[in-house]
Amino acid sequence: MAAEPGSSDREAVLDELRRLRTRMPQLTGALAAGVDGLVVAHDCPGVDPEGLAALTAAELGVAVRVSDATGKGELRELLVRGDDGYVATYAAGHSAVLTLLAEDRVNVGRLHLEGRRAAARIGEVVDAAEAAAKALRPARSAATRTRTTRTPRTSTSTSTDARTATDS
Repeated sequence: MAAEPGSSDREAVLDELRRLRTRMPQLTGALAAGVDGLVVAHDCPGVDPEGLAALTAAELGVAVRVSDATGKGELRELLVRGDDGYVATYAAGHSAVLTLLAEDRVNVGRLHLEGRRAAARIGEVVDAAEAAAKALRPARSAATRTRTTRTPRTSTSTSTDARTATDS
C-alpha cells in the first residue's frame, strides 16, 4: 500500500475487524494489511501481526502467480487448512488484504460469506484513504516547488591552482 490510512481510517478498519470477530466466535484473529505486507489494523491476540502481514504478502505473491499461470483471473481469496484450523485471505480493494484465522470447527461457507463482506468494506476504506493521499501529493509538491535561476560560476583561479597535495 503506497499510503497508510489515517487514524480515523485505521479505526474504521479495526472496528470492522472487531465486529467480524463478534459475529463469528470461531475466529481467533483478523488482520488487514497492505499488499506490501504492512499492517493496517489487527485483532489477533497471540499472533505477531507484523509477521502475519509479511507472510500474507508472501502467500499473496505466490497465489497471484498461480492464478495468472492457470488463467483463472485476478486473485480473490485463498484458503489454507491446517490440522487446527483455517487461514483465509481475501482481496480487500486494490491495495489491501484481509486475513482471518479460524478454528477447525468453523462453518467454511459462513467464513467465506462474512470474510468477503468484511473485505469489501475494508477495501472501500483503504482504497478511499489511498486515493485521498494521492490527491494531496501533487498539490503539496506543486505548492512547495520554487524555481531558482542558476548563475554561472566564475572563478579567478585556474584548475591547477585549486589542486591539493593529494592530487599530484
